[in-house]
Amino acid sequence: MKRLKEAMAALFLRLSVAGLRFPLTVFCLLCCTILTCYIISLHEPPGLLLEKLQFVFIFGAFLGVTAQFACERFSWVGRVRLAVYGISVLLTLGYYLIISPAPSIDYEVGARTFVAVFSMFCAFVWLPSFNGDTDFNSVALIHFKSALISVLYAGVLTAGLAAIIGAVDILLFDVSSDVYSYMMSIVWILFAPIYYLSLLPRFNSEEQTDRHYVLEYSQYPRFLEILVSYIAIPLVAAFTLVLISYFVKIGITRVWPTGHLGPMILGYSSAGLIIYILASRLENRFAVLYQRIFPKVLVPVVVMQLISVYIRLNAYGVTESRYYVALFGVFSIVIGIILSFKPVKRNGLIALLAAGFAVLSIIPPVDAFTISRNSQVTRLENMLEAAEVLVEGEIKADPEADMTLRLETTSILNYLERRNYLETVAWLPEDFQPHRDMEKVFGFEPTYEYLDMEKENFFFASLDTEEPLDIEGYDVMLLTGTYRGMDKENESVSHEFEIGGVPYRLTLERLSPQETRVSVWDDTGSQLVATGLYDFAASLAANRDQTTEAMEADELTLDVEDNGCKLRIIFQHLNIYYGSDEAPGADYNMYILFAAPDQGV
Repeated sequence: MKRLKEAMAALFLRLSVAGLRFPLTVFCLLCCTILTCYIISLHEPPGLLLEKLQFVFIFGAFLGVTAQFACERFSWVGRVRLAVYGISVLLTLGYYLIISPAPSIDYEVGARTFVAVFSMFCAFVWLPSFNGDTDFNSVALIHFKSALISVLYAGVLTAGLAAIIGAVDILLFDVSSDVYSYMMSIVWILFAPIYYLSLLPRFNSEEQTDRHYVLEYSQYPRFLEILVSYIAIPLVAAFTLVLISYFVKIGITRVWPTGHLGPMILGYSSAGLIIYILASRLENRFAVLYQRIFPKVLVPVVVMQLISVYIRLNAYGVTESRYYVALFGVFSIVIGIILSFKPVKRNGLIALLAAGFAVLSIIPPVDAFTISRNSQVTRLENMLEAAEVLVEGEIKADPEADMTLRLETTSILNYLERRNYLETVAWLPEDFQPHRDMEKVFGFEPTYEYLDMEKENFFFASLDTEEPLDIEGYDVMLLTGTYRGMDKENESVSHEFEIGGVPYRLTLERLSPQETRVSVWDDTGSQLVATGLYDFAASLAANRDQTTEAMEADELTLDVEDNGCKLRIIFQHLNIYYGSDEAPGADYNMYILFAAPDQGV
């Protein structure tokens, strides 16, 4: 019992010291944990403000670590520590002001935040080794060991607490299932990061105790040496041989890859560089050979990848994913060349250049999002102008447009819509939505291509009925549907209902064998909210290569808001037929939830 008390006291002391050393980070982690627990208690999707605050606290947590390492590395910065933290708080508030106008936490906000956080991580790992004051490889090893230990402790703590909660629930009294989520949030958002920070020494301290602590924690564990030297390095070598064989195959067949090579090489380069850093402290034969050979092999491998990426960019234009694959390829070549001539003690350049390339990717006008948007808009304009659909900035509808133009136009417009870029296209009508307005504006419906149409001539999905549906925030729920071959006289299905004494009418209108339009009208005959179904259904099918059953409600849910109304469509059964044995078209069975203005939550 005495030892347990001593261990708990030592743990509490360690966490307290970390809190004093990284005050902004601990505060942000605490706020993020509290916010996460509150969101769990809501039992519904969080509001936009809560999502933005979570991003702000994550940003602030990483900024706090970077600020503290800057104070410890530069004595003149440490003397104005309060001012540094004040600036960090202002930067965190500035980040909130930047994302506050965003209508949603979309791909761009998430990607920019991730890149900023990654840059700060690279910065605080590199800072202690600035000017060679501390060996970067030792710093990286300490970070790796600390992260590994904190994950192990958090995992054991999670398993133990879950067992205790389960025992209480079974043997004593009922425990809400939310308690498990609260526990996980506290352990993994609050405890694990703080414990990780508590294991990091003061790398640049002049005190003898701190220097001894750095020396002790920079010792290379035997198990890690075995893992890196005799498992990880041979695996990278084997994977390298597979890639080289594939490149020889390309040289013989003259057939270039169609897109899967880029992400594969990206993962290979990332893992290879991490292992290179970990192996730089080792002197056994495997590690020394790896240090000499890997940088030189990395360059030609990545060059082949960039050729593949160039082919994709030339054919389909730039997207954010292709941008980052290409950027990481350039980074890998630069690092490969540098490491081929620099000693392993200069490995800090890996973190420094990684941070620099990451920051470059979010600074306009060379950022991933600006370049991708301009590339796709320009590509679409060129195709429409060549087909004389876009003439002097005006769209001329062409119902006879060829299939290639239809497919590419649909693909690019959907991409622009997902990224909220449509409003930047001057020649598109205001409030243009591809699934709703394409036929009216371009003369043809949204068109999709399926990769395996010869094998699968249909797509089928159904709702997992064993899971309850969340209907909170809606006033009514209807079960309805439409199908191919409906009688001409019955192509429109109507349902009338009242909410608070106010009459409404729900209409399902069959526009074509594929498309059904769902709309809600008030008693004056004004349309309140509406959406088509086929665009959502086709995009769902396009992301799956086979028939799918028992899908979760979130995957089969289409949400639309307009005029203060909320419309939620949860597909119970969804069938799409592409032709051949069955006439082309789509069948829909669905739950429709509706919330009237000022009445939904």
